[in-house]
Amino acid sequence: MKEVIEKIKADPRYQRNIEYGEPRSGHPEGKVKFHIADLEANLELLREKMPGEEEYWKLKFMIHVHDAFKAEAEKNSPTLHPRNHATLAREYASQFTGDADLLNMIQFHDENYKLWKEYSQTGSYDKQGFQNLLEAVKNWDLFLLFMIIDGCTRGKDYSKLGWFINEVKKYKETIVETSWVLPSVE
Repeated sequence: MKEVIEKIKADPRYQRNIEYGEPRSGHPEGKVKFHIADLEANLELLREKMPGEEEYWKLKFMIHVHDAFKAEAEKNSPTLHPRNHATLAREYASQFTGDADLLNMIQFHDENYKLWKEYSQTGSYDKQGFQNLLEAVKNWDLFLLFMIIDGCTRGKDYSKLGWFINEVKKYKETIVETSWVLPSVE
């Protein structure tokens, strides 16, 4: 996977796309490349919690791909829309891996935020959407680690992570604990 990441980093399309972004709500760092740098730092902080080296490289792969297509995306498109940034990222990632679970994680990497936002506003959330997510993802250790890595950056509400981890634990086994949520960087 290390070689794949190097290929991605050398790809002109990737290099162009990570220059995209302005400071905004949830992403005060602005450009995608700065978000990637923050996530790589979080990955290193959590490295000792990884089940193994393979998981480390899968997480690094997701870090580099998950938001790299916001520049090409249609804003506010639904998760499965062909022009959603996650769909574009999944399509791109599929050139480098056939791992269906990893591709699903890339596709659904923002679902925790969507569910939490709905819950925080209404006290309820889309149970069928959550059930679909529970079925789509197989490796919950890896997915929840990515949620922490992606969710523990400036401008993000960390409370959603504990809530989401606890919701998942009602239905799935995972080694991930709410105590793994990194300290706030505000």
